[in-house]
Order: sequence, then structure tokens, then C-alpha cells
Amino acid sequence: MPSALNYLLHLPVLSLWLIFFFENVMITAMVLLSGRLLHQAPYSYPAREWGICMLTNILNTIVTYAGFWMWKNNIIHIAANISWMIITDFLILFLAMDLFMFIFHYIIHKTFLFKMVHQLHHQSVDPSPIDLFVLHPIETIAFGGLWLILLTLYPFNIYAMIIYLVINVIFGMIGHLGIEPLPGKIRSLPVIKYLGTSTFHHNHHQDVEYNFGFYTSIWDRLLKTYK
Repeated sequence: MPSALNYLLHLPVLSLWLIFFFENVMITAMVLLSGRLLHQAPYSYPAREWGICMLTNILNTIVTYAGFWMWKNNIIHIAANISWMIITDFLILFLAMDLFMFIFHYIIHKTFLFKMVHQLHHQSVDPSPIDLFVLHPIETIAFGGLWLILLTLYPFNIYAMIIYLVINVIFGMIGHLGIEPLPGKIRSLPVIKYLGTSTFHHNHHQDVEYNFGFYTSIWDRLLKTYK
């Protein structure tokens, strides 16, 4: 991994932009393909959603490049050793981002920002995988900004960051799957029941006054907004 990062340092700026854009497009493609396989039924997306999805990919590419630039200029520091810190760093990233995004999500629901920004995402009452990328540009940049701010606070392990980013995409896809892939018995297990399942986020799209969490229901349970 360190060698891959060093390789990127020597690439022209245009090449970096193309690599980061391709990376984001591939993530989108994998989410849509995985969603179709899990749902076992074809989705039909209107042209408008494809357009917003592509804009989200472009903005995510900007966030990716911004993170790279901040690392290159020593604003973000990254550890690359193999140790138990991978697990602890991942847990910190997972819980901290869950809290940060919960706070942001709660605020935009309770202020003028809902109609101005977030209502676009909630036009889908029964979400499908592409809705993970149907976001207002302000919202896309804000979520990316939260991630970059967190990275400036501590030199997280690069492998923990990769694991977190993979988990982030998986949770996003499951939350907008349109079906619940986990049986009820599994969802009731001691740890699993506190995670943000497909049902958890689908209920949020059904009733915007509840379930503001992303990866967990911890903060909703504490604030009595869990349903």
C-alpha cells in the first residue's frame, strides 16, 4: 500500500483525476450490480437519477482528490504499519463517522436544509440502490468534508481506512436495497440489532421523523428517534 501511494505521488494531475473518477464509477457500478443480484429483480432508473448519480460521482472524485492533496501536503497523516491499530482505528472511524453523519443528518431534517437540500434524496419513499447516489451536491460535499475533517485529527491506519470505506459502501447499498436480506433472527442478535439494517433505513424513508443513523441505531435510541 505505501508503494501504491508513492506511485500516485509521481503521476500527473490529470492522471490522478481520471484514476479517482474511474474508482468512484466502479464503486457505483458494483453497488448497482450487487443490488440487482441481491434483489433478484431488475431496477429501472429514470434518466434524471442517472444524471444526479453521475454528478455525485464527479463530486466524490473531487473529495477523493482533495484528500490526496491534503495527504500530499501533510495536512492528513496516514499510518501504514500492520498491527492491532488497524482494528482500533477502524472502530474509531466507524463510530465517529456514524456520530458525525447522524448529527448532520438530524440537523438537515430539522431545519430549512431539508427542503433546500435533503428533500431530493427523500423523493424516493421506497429506495433502490441508485438512491445512495441521488444526493444534492451540497450534501455530497458535506459528507465528504466530514470524512476529510476526521482524517485531519489523527493519523489513521491506511488499512483501517480502506476497511471503513468498503463497509461504508456496503451499508449504503443495504440501506437502499428495497428489501431486507437479513432474517429476523439474525437482526435480533445482541450486536446486529444495533446496526443500521436495510429495514432501519427503509423505515426512515417511510417516516422522516425517525432513524437518522447510518451504521448504527445507537444515537437514535439515545435521542428517542428510533423506530
